[in-house]
Amino acid sequence: MRFRPWTRLSALLLVAAIASIASIAPAAAQATPPPERAGFVKSVRGDVQLLSATGVMRTAHAGDEVAPIERIVTGADSAASLVLRDGTVLVLGPSSRLDMKEFSFDPTAQDGGLLISLLRGSLRMISGLIGKAHPDAVRIETQTATIGIRGTDFIVQADPQP
Repeated sequence: MRFRPWTRLSALLLVAAIASIASIAPAAAQATPPPERAGFVKSVRGDVQLLSATGVMRTAHAGDEVAPIERIVTGADSAASLVLRDGTVLVLGPSSRLDMKEFSFDPTAQDGGLLISLLRGSLRMISGLIGKAHPDAVRIETQTATIGIRGTDFIVQADPQP
């Protein structure tokens, strides 16, 4: 069987196209979309730091985005308030350390979950849509207990272990 020159050229172009797609596909499969923000910093008083899941520490300012996994640290005589996408309000008092371990929220279904760990200091929380619609999906951990949320406004104090 004899191939015409244009048939060979077409076959070569087809092979080259498939090879280029195959080399792009793994890179596209490995690329993950950036995580959605969990909320934002509403107000800051004094020294407040945000530590990302990748280990990057930055000074918090009003309007900064908060990731679904992030640590918030307040200094002595400092405080911060955060508003999550479901309307949950978190207010951290002085010398506090809070780990946001998990946050997800689907505004269409008004479904999601929230898991935070108060390592030290004080936290006032006003529940948003997740806590009101699915109270079992909201948990607060301290060094000595895990709290299941049934109310909509409460304060938690966690003293550092001696």
